[in-house]
Amino acid sequence: MKRIDENTFNSLEAASDPARLYWETTSRNRLYDTPIFNINSVHRRSRDGREADFIELDSPQWVNVVPYFIGTDGVPRFVMEQQFRHGSDSITLEFPAGLVERGESPRDAGLRELFEETGLVAHTFKLIGTVCPNSAFMNNTANFFLAQDLELVAAEDERRLDANESIDLVSIPVPYVLDHLGTGEMDNGIMLMAGFFFLREARKSGLLGV
Repeated sequence: MKRIDENTFNSLEAASDPARLYWETTSRNRLYDTPIFNINSVHRRSRDGREADFIELDSPQWVNVVPYFIGTDGVPRFVMEQQFRHGSDSITLEFPAGLVERGESPRDAGLRELFEETGLVAHTFKLIGTVCPNSAFMNNTANFFLAQDLELVAAEDERRLDANESIDLVSIPVPYVLDHLGTGEMDNGIMLMAGFFFLREARKSGLLGV
């Protein structure tokens, strides 16, 4: 067995021009429409002459909101949602989230989803990350916002949930959430992304003393 060291592969600075890896799109055809995404067949050609058809999931942008506050007991907490998810056939524990509607900015969508699902408005609302959920076959981005200075403006029975949504709201200490991300009710991959972006922001701004 040959062990590797720092010289086994090129460094990023010494790597070949990544443009040679690019595949040009020559056509795109809609295969199937659904209420939340469409499926396209995309024909592409590589720089070395190879051609092939690939499947592309065409979806609106997503928004995910991390509502953060300090309780009267001095404990930092998240406002989170318990709900049933049909993809995993399970109860999950997540941050407020949804789709960006046509003509809407991610910021406006995040503020809307926060209010509709929790009855909260955020007087401080900051974009902390944007990422492609899966660049292998998805063409959209997920946007993550940190919501602070929260104010409750609508009671639980006044929330504007979608027709088939059932959401219970819970307040959970931040350390508990960070310790349990990726397990149990919080095994959602988007939650891991949100946790990463929150921790990066916390390190930069001094939240949690980190």
